[in-house]
Amino acid sequence: MIRIGVIGEHDPANETHVATEDALGHSAMSMGTGVETTWVSTADITDPADDLAGFDGLFIAPGSPYRSLEGALRAIEHARLGDVPLLGTCGGLQHVVLEIARHVIGIEHAQHAEYDPRASALFVTPLSCSLAGQTMEVDIRPDTVAAAAYGATTATERYYCNFGLNPDHIDDLVGAGVRISGTDSEGEVRIVELPNRRFFVATLFVPQARSTLVDPHPIVSAFVAAAGGRDTGSARATEWLSENSLN
Repeated sequence: MIRIGVIGEHDPANETHVATEDALGHSAMSMGTGVETTWVSTADITDPADDLAGFDGLFIAPGSPYRSLEGALRAIEHARLGDVPLLGTCGGLQHVVLEIARHVIGIEHAQHAEYDPRASALFVTPLSCSLAGQTMEVDIRPDTVAAAAYGATTATERYYCNFGLNPDHIDDLVGAGVRISGTDSEGEVRIVELPNRRFFVATLFVPQARSTLVDPHPIVSAFVAAAGGRDTGSARATEWLSENSLN
């Protein structure tokens, strides 16, 4: 049994939350294993070493703003420092970017415009055109964990977001070790990852929205595989996923 902690404010009426639970089940079933999904409110994360103990992976869910920005960042930092497999989608990517900005780059006042639109160091800003409800093609960099998971260099994905990475800070993030592994047709960031972790990937789109029992989503499956201990490092993960396409 693989234990996944889903970080966010669970709303059974939110279709992306329902899709998150379903997609994790689809992927686990396709691998012949079980998954136990537990939602953890960001407001309940004060000591992640205790509050998130026992989880094999963390899924940073859509649905921001969260009840506690700091709680979400604590969960992401816990995964990054402890090499706990992590997948963040939509708001998940936005908070991954913010955690790295604050705790790796060292910009303590880095902020998300959804919480403070007048902040002096906005790493997450409103998109020039909302992507909510859109389905768009993503170009995937070949030498990445994302590409290994997809087994392809393009994908078509669904979006629910109104915020994205501030392009003014892309160089800062890349300099801190973030790999931009997916972009749209105009080069806007859509997937980021940390290559020196077992699995640490975040997407601006919501991959779980197109997962089905017959066709589990490859990114979710790659995450579940990592959480289940099927790789021991990013290089091994890429090798394993390349040899065992999850499409």
